[in-house]
Amino acid sequence: MTTFDLLVLGGGTGNIVASAAADAGLDVALVERDRLGGTCLNRGCNPSKKLIHRANVVETVREAGSYGIDASVDGIDFRGIVEAVNAEVAREAEAKAERAREDENLTLYRSEGRFVDERTVEVDADGGTTVTGERVVLAGGSRPTVPDSIDGTDDAAFLTSDEALRLDACPERLVVVGGGYIAVEMSHFFAEMGAEVTIVGRGDALLAREDRDVAERLTEAYGRKHDLYLGYEATALRTAGEGTTVVAEADDEEIEVRGDEVLLAVGRRPNSDGWNVAAGGIETDDRGFVETNEYLETSADGVWAIGDIAGNYMLKHSGDKEAEYAVENAVRGNRTAVEYPGMAHAVFGSPEVASLGRTESELDDERSYAVGTYEYDETALGSALSPDVGYAKAIVGADGEILGFHIVGPHASILVHEVSTAVAAGADATRLAETIHVHPALSEVVQGAFRGVRDVAPSGV
Repeated sequence: MTTFDLLVLGGGTGNIVASAAADAGLDVALVERDRLGGTCLNRGCNPSKKLIHRANVVETVREAGSYGIDASVDGIDFRGIVEAVNAEVAREAEAKAERAREDENLTLYRSEGRFVDERTVEVDADGGTTVTGERVVLAGGSRPTVPDSIDGTDDAAFLTSDEALRLDACPERLVVVGGGYIAVEMSHFFAEMGAEVTIVGRGDALLAREDRDVAERLTEAYGRKHDLYLGYEATALRTAGEGTTVVAEADDEEIEVRGDEVLLAVGRRPNSDGWNVAAGGIETDDRGFVETNEYLETSADGVWAIGDIAGNYMLKHSGDKEAEYAVENAVRGNRTAVEYPGMAHAVFGSPEVASLGRTESELDDERSYAVGTYEYDETALGSALSPDVGYAKAIVGADGEILGFHIVGPHASILVHEVSTAVAAGADATRLAETIHVHPALSEVVQGAFRGVRDVAPSGV
């Protein structure tokens, strides 16, 4: 058995910790069965957003006529697009692996890993190689969920997000099961690439966990482009010729929807079972997420957990932030409590959605608050972009504290950062509302929502 100063399990956010530890002179082992970069680089954020950008270009050309511009989409090289994106991702992952191999303080194990004892991991399927660390950082990631409640998944063909990003041909008809961010993003991509998309979701709105007004506006926009069956629970998959049929139920009604391909986009689950964390004395909650305290320490002495497997946010940018704290605590020996200042997230559908803080439904009557809203078409530039969808909502406490901000419309993923920065810097709603904004930049939509709740400026006639 080989002993290391630090054992890092998982090469996504974990490689940040491993690299920093190696730079600090520690003898480090990094265990990753697949490419370095984890889900985000190889099977998630990066390839999906690169593909979605192509979809956005297609959408822009198709809608050019509404701006008096004569343009058309004469062809889409779907295979070429997918191959180019995945080749770029592969190069990035291999570059990470090459840097790891060249680091004299870092040993890279390209292998499955399973705990066999405290801070001890088997990295050879035949039991021939076992490694242990004085300290361990578990960054074991997550994988797509395939629900046991759906019959037929052992027999009928279906995709998860892993496979959907690597298809060599665009299906003519795609059925997406799910109503969350993966379902929303992938529906947008495949529809613009030419597929007829049907979405089957159990919630009564897409992105049902978002602010209700935002979710309803997104759902309305998607209903104009896709066939939506909301409030339906998928119960079975059945082989139908060369395709697959989804059986779904709502109350006493049953529907069947057939697709050339079916994408199950119903969430992700932690990989704690694959790492056999129980053998390492690491406790999990009832959903399988590794339990951590404010220092990202697990129940096992000398073991920290970060990223999706810990389940704090399940976002790449939150995982990267946790990696910084893992370096501080596991590598440098401190005990610094993790904080997520101005934590926001975005969904890259069409329209985009972005959110920070709490929704109105989460607040309920818990505390006093006020709401300011602003439509995109109340600004000069916003009205040119998307007058029927764009909308922002600011939720502010009685003392001016920014409790939440929610936005749906073009560039929402960018606009939310103004609020994120303000929250992280300790600014209140009045300061944001009073800040001079470039006119007629789209950021006036953000300012408008906060002006609406703080009433800090005259509006003219």
